[in-house]
Amino acid sequence: MSERINIGNNAFILPEPQTILGTMLNGRPNFMAMAWVTRVNYDPCIMGMAVNKKHASHRAILETGQYSINIPSVDMVAVTDYVGLASGDRTDKSGLFEVHYGELENAPLIRACPLAMEFRLKDRFDMTNDTLFLGEMVAAWTEERFLTDGHVDVEKVRPFTLTMPDNRYWAVGEQVGRAWHDGKALRKSSKD
Repeated sequence: MSERINIGNNAFILPEPQTILGTMLNGRPNFMAMAWVTRVNYDPCIMGMAVNKKHASHRAILETGQYSINIPSVDMVAVTDYVGLASGDRTDKSGLFEVHYGELENAPLIRACPLAMEFRLKDRFDMTNDTLFLGEMVAAWTEERFLTDGHVDVEKVRPFTLTMPDNRYWAVGEQVGRAWHDGKALRKSSKD
């Protein structure tokens, strides 16, 4: 067995879900690539995301209190990367996507994304460089073709992930097990 080595105090979780953040900036839809996002509460559904304080999207969230998180498919890698490279302060990204609106007027939803969710800002925590925004999901939008048995199907959505610090995108791979199921035999043997 190899010896374990310390690689420092700034490791990343491998992988992170790649999304596109949608906001309203100066009255126009604006989009930013975002991977630092996770669900933090079950009911109500609360998602947390970290956004750098210097980004135009950060300012837009503070101004409107609304935003969307859109899940792009693997065929959207280039445009997803682009919205992370182009600043909303210098580039009008409102025409990149066909958008629609659900329940919130300041949460542009991307029609091309297999899953688009709209959020109302619930809380925020300021950190050194970023703000952790906590948003309550108002609604989630998809199409029948992305569902199996009434649930969003990862194979049909074909999302991708980001790894850092190597800055690479990865398609989601094969299913390797079932959560809350595959460990049952071990649980029985441990009399837990």
